[in-house]
Amino acid sequence: MNLTASMITFSIEPPSTPDARWCFDQYFAELNSRFDGGFGPGLSNSAYPEELTPPSGLLILGRLQGRPVGCGALKFRKKEPAELKRMWIAESARGLGVGRRMLTELERHARNAGVKVLRLETNRALYEAIHLYRRSGYIEVEAFNAEPYAHHWFEKQLV
Repeated sequence: MNLTASMITFSIEPPSTPDARWCFDQYFAELNSRFDGGFGPGLSNSAYPEELTPPSGLLILGRLQGRPVGCGALKFRKKEPAELKRMWIAESARGLGVGRRMLTELERHARNAGVKVLRLETNRALYEAIHLYRRSGYIEVEAFNAEPYAHHWFEKQLV
């Protein structure tokens, strides 16, 4: 069977579900293997379950035939830009445009929540993500936080 991005479904889910935890575990393992010196989730800027649950934020899971193949989250701030967090696509679903669809879905939810500016930070080892963000209209900006694993900070005007 040929997989296509259109076969992926997206839904908002609690970050405490087994599928959400599985996605986070896969994401952290990949970061640990790709980052110089590894990755420790406890050292990174927070994205606690309560921060990824409405009204503070949300978590979107992407599924193919019911199985999780990706995730992405938003952290809302009262008067600051919202943050995009924990965006990850399973290797088996890469190259199909799933990342672009996930990003579009996250941006749609951010707009619906009244977000005007969406920000994110990323590591130089995640070159696919950097390329996606640039291609999707994100502009590199000065560092806006002290994320220890970040080399690039981006933002996008959503209005």
